[in-house]
Amino acid sequence: MVYIKMDIIKPMKKYAIITIAAFVYAVGVSLFTDPNNMAPGGVTGIAIILSRMIPVGTGTLIMLINIPILIFAVWKFGIGLTVSTICATALISLFTNVLAPIGAATDDILLAALVGGTLTAVSIGVIFRAGATTGGMDIIVKALRLHFPHLKTGKIFFIADALVVTLSGVVFQDLEAALYAAISAICTSVVMDIVLYGRDEAKLLYIISSNAESIAERLLSDLDIGVTYINGQGAYSGDNKKVILCVVKKLVSPRAEEIVKQEDPHSFMIITSATEVFGEGYKSYFSERM
Repeated sequence: MVYIKMDIIKPMKKYAIITIAAFVYAVGVSLFTDPNNMAPGGVTGIAIILSRMIPVGTGTLIMLINIPILIFAVWKFGIGLTVSTICATALISLFTNVLAPIGAATDDILLAALVGGTLTAVSIGVIFRAGATTGGMDIIVKALRLHFPHLKTGKIFFIADALVVTLSGVVFQDLEAALYAAISAICTSVVMDIVLYGRDEAKLLYIISSNAESIAERLLSDLDIGVTYINGQGAYSGDNKKVILCVVKKLVSPRAEEIVKQEDPHSFMIITSATEVFGEGYKSYFSERM
């Protein structure tokens, strides 16, 4: 009985999240970008451009443009992913049409660009994390990520959005609107990467010191972080050395640096950002990557 309930609750939770995210997406489009003549990119941007040329609502156009893309998604990813994507796309189209009569939430074009881009990015990121997409470019981007996993989702979106923004400037013959749309697209790209991947959440430290043991002991006891020794050898001296390798949370990094300074002011230390860390205390190996 417990397993049956869990099997019901899990998809209900998933589609509840998708519904809320779809509404947030529609708010960003209907109340901020669309009424201010901004086409920040993707299928939604194309729909906004077309809505100025033919008497069809932006939400309806979003659905119509997505139909061939969804057919591709069924072929590429199977019906499992596509069902949730169809749901997300339909809800976005519906909410966009429902909210459209409200009009612009602000006359400040810059504010509309920033808020619209942020809301769109957050909603796309949440839907991605729920195991679906919002259709359109999301499906194309997901397909590209399968073949080029090193590419960040936000970067791919940015390239596609740049093309749509350029097209909007030509169609609307309004350079200023196109520039604000570009700001919205950049905002979307940055925020989406933060939602999907997080900010640089950790620092990677390489420490070369003659007092490696005392430094490692302090790092273990004072900061409770994992430490690994790497066997190294000085090219000039030929001396064997222990190189400390450790990953620390961003906020803890200054304390780790202070420990190294106290134990060996003459140590050699390299600090770099670790944008993604998997394992205990960080991301799960089994979390889906978009």
